Amino acid sequence: MSELLTVLGVGGPAAAIGGGAVWARAKYPHLYWSAVGMPASAARLIGSYGSVMDACGLTVPPSRLRALAVRATTRREVRPVPPRRGLLRPTSTGLRLRLRLAAGQEVADVAASTERLRHAWGVHAVHVAEVKPGTVELRLVGYDVLNHVRMPRRSAGGLLRVPVALREDATAFVRDYRAVPHQLTLGATLSGKSMYLRHLLSGLAPQPVALVGIDCKRGVELAPFAPRLSALATDPHEAAELLPVLVSLMEERYDLIRARQSIPPSVADGEITSDIWGLPEHERPVAVVVFVDEVAELFLTASRKDEERRDEMVTHLVRLAQLGRAAGIFLEACGQRFGAELGKGATMLRAQLSGRVCHRVNDEASAKMALGDIAFEAVTAACAIPAERPGLAVAGDTSGGWTRIRTPYLSLAEAAARCRDTAHQAPDIPALKPFAPPPVVESAA
Repeated sequence: MSELLTVLGVGGPAAAIGGGAVWARAKYPHLYWSAVGMPASAARLIGSYGSVMDACGLTVPPSRLRALAVRATTRREVRPVPPRRGLLRPTSTGLRLRLRLAAGQEVADVAASTERLRHAWGVHAVHVAEVKPGTVELRLVGYDVLNHVRMPRRSAGGLLRVPVALREDATAFVRDYRAVPHQLTLGATLSGKSMYLRHLLSGLAPQPVALVGIDCKRGVELAPFAPRLSALATDPHEAAELLPVLVSLMEERYDLIRARQSIPPSVADGEITSDIWGLPEHERPVAVVVFVDEVAELFLTASRKDEERRDEMVTHLVRLAQLGRAAGIFLEACGQRFGAELGKGATMLRAQLSGRVCHRVNDEASAKMALGDIAFEAVTAACAIPAERPGLAVAGDTSGGWTRIRTPYLSLAEAAARCRDTAHQAPDIPALKPFAPPPVVESAA
């Protein structure tokens, strides 16, 4: 009996601790990582760093001076040396480690060994980022951060910068319109594309920018955000009237920039500019972000008259995408399907949209249209997005880089409330007043 009580006294708490750890790992992975995973992975990394680097082929022969010193002092065999590592920095999602590469090594050498490092150190993923020439940062992720999205508390926001999703390396994916002026966002029904759009609109709503919507689904997608929109077109006919106005607005801003470029003697050298951001603040017009939801609707035609209107709209869109950045006009084109078969101008428009975000799509051709000119691996990753993980997407740009991201949940009511609360932030642009959405009249209780 006493032996049974001893077993229960020792095994009971051990079983409870083990069961609690399994439950925490499934329900609260960030807590499990902080309590169990991080100490174990850190100890494994520190204890096996040299042997793992050697197994991954990331060691180099020592310098002659070091080899002579080893032979003179210890008479041991001179072994290759791994990259010099910095301090191990723990985070709530993983570990950070900086490596100083040896002569002859490059970032690609470390990036090619990420899978081996992941298995050797028992983490979910390893990502490599170049800090400066000769120094890289290893970002070890302890668990699947895209399973339950928790945005970082500190994100680099600012004017025309919106933290909209979480990257697979646990950093924030920031939509920066100054760096990537125009973007194509694709996604099938229930893929999370609308959630991505809500975060963009609610993130830009408090900023001093004008928001313009073109929603050819009778406005069902963008109408909830109407209080903050400076203009809204809900069908192709209204879009055909709004787009020329935006082009005229762009041309007026180019005239303003050109007037500044006349360089009168009173203008200092530092005030000479080629875009609106170089203008003095009191002369600078507000930025305009144009959201086009279901962009394929602008290409579809049913008659010869519709074809003429389509050609005009596509021409205006291409002009905005080609010239709008310097005038402070940015384009966000969204849709379920986008391909060359949409007709004249589709491929030309896509070429101007340097940012790409592809959610789950219904066909491989759409994924290729969005990411095919970036990397074949990005197309494969987009086609592998499961239906049960809405909000998961592949983001990239025409520079060739891509990453998986996932947008956190944001209800339509909450996003619409943010736009209502910031309706007073909508700037006054006379040219867009004829297209301003009607004020929302609340029904009496």
